[in-house]
Amino acid sequence: MRCKNFLRDRRGSSAIEFAVVGPVFLMLVIGSMYGCMMLFSMASLHYAVEEGARCASIKATVCTTSDAIIAYTKTAYNGIGVVPTFTSTTPACGHAVTGTTSFAFSMGVASWNVPLSATACYP
Repeated sequence: MRCKNFLRDRRGSSAIEFAVVGPVFLMLVIGSMYGCMMLFSMASLHYAVEEGARCASIKATVCTTSDAIIAYTKTAYNGIGVVPTFTSTTPACGHAVTGTTSFAFSMGVASWNVPLSATACYP
């Protein structure tokens, strides 16, 4: 008789359901937040290299040397995390600026580094 009552008892079932679903839901929420931050950093990196290449071509008084172009590009970057490494070259297409960095996904148990890079050339 006691065994039947034990199997019919439903107290605590919502706590067990939350224990199963809760960690998955939290990982999805935190993962989507990290994904949004990575996309923001990528967009900021693209914007910065475009601004650097445009400055090298149009603003001849501000961006006179390669170091000045890189400094101007670093001020245009507003992403999250480590400041990227920028390089400036003058290929056949005009003035090119390249930026590379790594975005770290940290989920507590595991972490991944996602490489980000952008290149812009402005005639």
